[in-house]
Amino acid sequence: MNDYTAGAVWPLTSKAPIVTRAMAADPIINSLLDTDLYKYTMQQVMFSCYPDAMGKMSFRCRSGQLNLELDELRAQIDALGDLSLSEDELTWLGSLSFITPEFVSWLRTFRLNPAAVHLAESDGHLDITVTGKWAEITHFEIFILAIVSELHCRRAFQGQPERAGELRLHTKIQQLKAGLGSGDGFNLVDFGTRRRFSRQWQEYVVRTLQRELPSTFAGTSNLHLARTLGLKPVGTMAHEWLQAHQALGETLSDFQRDALLTWLGYYEGQLGVALTDTISMKAFLQDFDRELAMAYVGIRHDSGDPVDWGEQALSHYASLGIDARDKQFVFSDKLDFDTALMLYRHFSGRVKVSFGIGTYLTNDMGEAAPNIVLKLVELNGQPVAKLSDSPGKIMCEDDEYIARLRASFRKKAS
Repeated sequence: MNDYTAGAVWPLTSKAPIVTRAMAADPIINSLLDTDLYKYTMQQVMFSCYPDAMGKMSFRCRSGQLNLELDELRAQIDALGDLSLSEDELTWLGSLSFITPEFVSWLRTFRLNPAAVHLAESDGHLDITVTGKWAEITHFEIFILAIVSELHCRRAFQGQPERAGELRLHTKIQQLKAGLGSGDGFNLVDFGTRRRFSRQWQEYVVRTLQRELPSTFAGTSNLHLARTLGLKPVGTMAHEWLQAHQALGETLSDFQRDALLTWLGYYEGQLGVALTDTISMKAFLQDFDRELAMAYVGIRHDSGDPVDWGEQALSHYASLGIDARDKQFVFSDKLDFDTALMLYRHFSGRVKVSFGIGTYLTNDMGEAAPNIVLKLVELNGQPVAKLSDSPGKIMCEDDEYIARLRASFRKKAS
């Protein structure tokens, strides 16, 4: 079997190994930590506060048809049911200051149930739905996306994609080094698990960044890589957390505030970066009052124009009498190094910035990477939605609910 050797550093004159279809018989996901930190931070609160909440997640490909076989995908998803956290993994997870002993104890017997995942194909398009207790199905998101991405890339990418990726990565790193200068305050984080070319390729990329950019590379959202490579695990919450509170909160118009206050109360100031675009930045700022703005260390951008978003946030902090230089902006929407450097220079001295970069690093191999999502669309029998500041990112299965959600925030703003 062709594979990457852990820790290998390939000179540019070498021929990178090829991932072949023969690898499909092996599980793509071989650790329950091979996922983003925020899946565990959210799952912990689900387990503690909403253990009986029932959820439904739905898949969407935003970039056309995928090249994979349902039987192969089914086998990979079924293999997830064989995974459990080892005692070493549990000990490491429990060493994180925000993970409780009670959650670790529950995770000791936690298993994924592949029967919760329904697969179908309609007119050449892949349909995936996941239903079950929210706390028990949440991990399927990242695992299924990583599996779909890798299976597609194995079939669709031609030639020697790893070789192309290696050359591109080397060029990018040299350009970033040249553009940074001193680079004080430029923090780069790997956010690339869900749409990566492969598990082995992501590890190669992260090892390379760790070696080549020691003062700039701040960590990874991937828990397995953080644990095995001695990196800082990075992440707080995802859209899923805020969306759920459209069904869990006191009123629809106050769901963001309910979600942010619940999170704040549970983590007592830790993991204090709030996600802003579940509805829109404007709607978020309506709820992000002085109490929340003071308590949260920063906010994360994931749709819409990043400069405009940042300027709105700075104006908001100023209107609340808060010095934004003590706050953090996390940018994570389709970033490349050129955009990150532009944002770094634009906001330099006004606020702390960091950059969570995904596909540009973990699936830039000379072919178009799949743009895929698996989002929460229902909780406790009620629809939930992500509207965001980019029309293409709207995710909901109920058009009437979208209209009601928008009307609720228009009424609140009036």
